[in-house]
Amino acid sequence: MPNPFRYFKTSPEIIRLTVMMYIRFPLSLRQVEDLLHERGIDISYETVRAWWNRFGPMFANEIKKKRSASMWRLPQWRWHLDEVFVRINGETHYLWRTVDHEGEVLEVFVTKRRDRRAALRFLKKVMKRYGRARVIVTDRLRSYQAAMREIGNEACQETGRWLNNRAENSHQPFRRQERAMTKFRSAKSLQKFAAVHASVHNHFNQ
Repeated sequence: MPNPFRYFKTSPEIIRLTVMMYIRFPLSLRQVEDLLHERGIDISYETVRAWWNRFGPMFANEIKKKRSASMWRLPQWRWHLDEVFVRINGETHYLWRTVDHEGEVLEVFVTKRRDRRAALRFLKKVMKRYGRARVIVTDRLRSYQAAMREIGNEACQETGRWLNNRAENSHQPFRRQERAMTKFRSAKSLQKFAAVHASVHNHFNQ
């Protein structure tokens, strides 16, 4: 594989530090610029944006590839599924999230609707990467039940008032980052950042 940093004068360590700071903590681009300036690294916030767009998905794929390969060898005991709404240019979109029993974010998925078709696409995407779980905890949204009935694992579903707190709490780091970024401009950028943010969050979640 060619070196992805070969055309950059800045060292790969600084680029990785900058990208990880922006994704890991609820910081804006200008705040990352200020923090790096205090450490003697003179770059602009537009450089932070360019590095994040170029290297963020690459770092996230490295983390996800290692974790998904190891999780196929382990029994999938319990998954927690939940969705939250996100405003993009005044329109409501839904961010679906799957969390395992240890708090690892397995998958995130952005859709415009919250119906059976969207839930089915989301479940198939998770199962294709991680296999099947023995128990799937959801809220009382009927789209989950309809989608799981079509897949054939309706008996694995569990619903309860406080059973899905793990999935609901997993949205909090993303919400803090959303406020720092002052919303998103498109569904594509939301999907990209949410996926990278989930992988980096797993990397630091011990």
